[in-house]
Amino acid sequence: MSLIPSFFGGRRSNVFDPFSLEVWDPFKDFPFPNSLSPSFPEFSRQNSAFVSTHVDWKETPEAHVFKADIPGLKKEEVKVEIEDDRVLQISGERNVEKEDKNDTLHRVERSSGRFMRRFRLPENAKVDQVKASMENGVLTVTVPKEEVKKPDVKSIEISG
Repeated sequence: MSLIPSFFGGRRSNVFDPFSLEVWDPFKDFPFPNSLSPSFPEFSRQNSAFVSTHVDWKETPEAHVFKADIPGLKKEEVKVEIEDDRVLQISGERNVEKEDKNDTLHRVERSSGRFMRRFRLPENAKVDQVKASMENGVLTVTVPKEEVKKPDVKSIEISG
């Protein structure tokens, strides 16, 4: 069996065919709703919103910097919180747009629903000085770091 589509005989449906027109759903036979399940559209929308909130965390000499992609949200729709002393939580909700009864949806790819990401901050995080800003759909959270104290070195004179 060839995995290459036939240009004269149409396209084959094959899991291993990168040109296949079918979407493979590895969870289709499981007894719980999944991301591609048409019978649970609300679950799949909420799940995809949660999964698609990507966050980068980088550490600079001065701070821990988190950048989250949250396009289409206003800053009032996003929460940045510190829980239990050192847990940074970023959460929010993308609302479903109201549909006009005269409109026909041909494809819905933009996710909606709640999302939440949590990060345990290291000991050197100054949790009382966290700052957040949002620009062009990117949330930036800056958590300053405690200065590393250099050990006091005292020279001892050697006698004798």
